[in-house]
Amino acid sequence: MPEPLRERAASAPVGIVGLGLMGEVYARRLIAAGIPVAGFDIDPVRTARLAEIGGRPARSIADLAKSTRCMILAVFNTEQVEDVVEKELLPALGDGSGKIVLCMSTCDPDRVAALASRVVPRGIRYLDVPVSGTSDQVRRGDGVALIGGDAAIAAEVRDVLDALFVRCFHVGKIGDGGRAKLAVNLILGLNRLALAEGLVFAERLGLDSAAFLEVARGSASYSQVMETKGPKMVLGDFAAEGRVKQTLKDVHLMLDQAAAAGQTLSVLGVHADVLEACVRAGEADLDNSAVIKEIRRRRT
Repeated sequence: MPEPLRERAASAPVGIVGLGLMGEVYARRLIAAGIPVAGFDIDPVRTARLAEIGGRPARSIADLAKSTRCMILAVFNTEQVEDVVEKELLPALGDGSGKIVLCMSTCDPDRVAALASRVVPRGIRYLDVPVSGTSDQVRRGDGVALIGGDAAIAAEVRDVLDALFVRCFHVGKIGDGGRAKLAVNLILGLNRLALAEGLVFAERLGLDSAAFLEVARGSASYSQVMETKGPKMVLGDFAAEGRVKQTLKDVHLMLDQAAAAGQTLSVLGVHADVLEACVRAGEADLDNSAVIKEIRRRRT
């Protein structure tokens, strides 16, 4: 690319589709780094709020597609990613655009790979970039990107990735980012569930949960979850940084992937059961640390 065109592309805004918990955090971090942002969400309130933090609200996804240097997808699930890419971006851009799409949603990795196989030949340069970390961790600069796809494409948007994440791991082909994210989230979710059960166990033995959390933090049982979710569990602060319904969606992806690979995830089945009980109790939109509420409800 000639240098003037390269400079013009670098000065164009980064587009964000989906301005929920994560999407808004991405916007804030990019703007703080001096990278212009344009965004769109199906919720007009979220789209309008982007202007309040220094971004440009877009009229549509097509508007973003034509006016941005690259696109970040921060939507809820695989179906929404497929719809955005195939029903919105491709018709707006036409074939051969070379637009870079960074899918930061946690998706079915097989369907993501199949989507890429359909759209890459038509000129979309697709990267699978799910994120490890809560919205608060990403906001504080502790988020980690798990990249699947062409490393050369990732290098073209390195400034964007560096503004968003403290570390980036290139884990393989498109779909492998999602596979790594599901495996990481499996471990993370079980740590969260174990912490909730341990705290409730300590309470029922007559210990103060806040004091016990400090003991656990200094013990061999330590995990990062004690820092990110322990205080929320102790204080009953379930303001969402990662919602119950999102975690349950990811757990079902893990169970499906494991079944296809011939593995039984017995402990994860318990986690799924607890999350489903939280949803039935009307807690779907609470932070996933709310699993402690269901653990407290369970008695012999």
